[in-house]
Amino acid sequence: MDRDDIAAAAKNIGNAIDNAKDAMSEAAHRAEAEAERERRSVTGDTMTGSEKVGSMANEVKNDAQAEIDRAKRDVRNA
Repeated sequence: MDRDDIAAAAKNIGNAIDNAKDAMSEAAHRAEAEAERERRSVTGDTMTGSEKVGSMANEVKNDAQAEIDRAKRDVRNA
């Protein structure tokens, strides 16, 4: 094994770790978005308009963050 092989192996290990972190982050964001949808479906009738808007904004934010995490993995693996 020469230095290039070692560097490539280290990069692959680093990418695997980063992919795992991004996958966990994506799953957490998707769970948060689903929790907001569920919260509105359960308590939507008792929520004020501003609470519903805030909940929808949180859902959109978490969906966007999940997509960013997925995109980072896709770019890293391209």
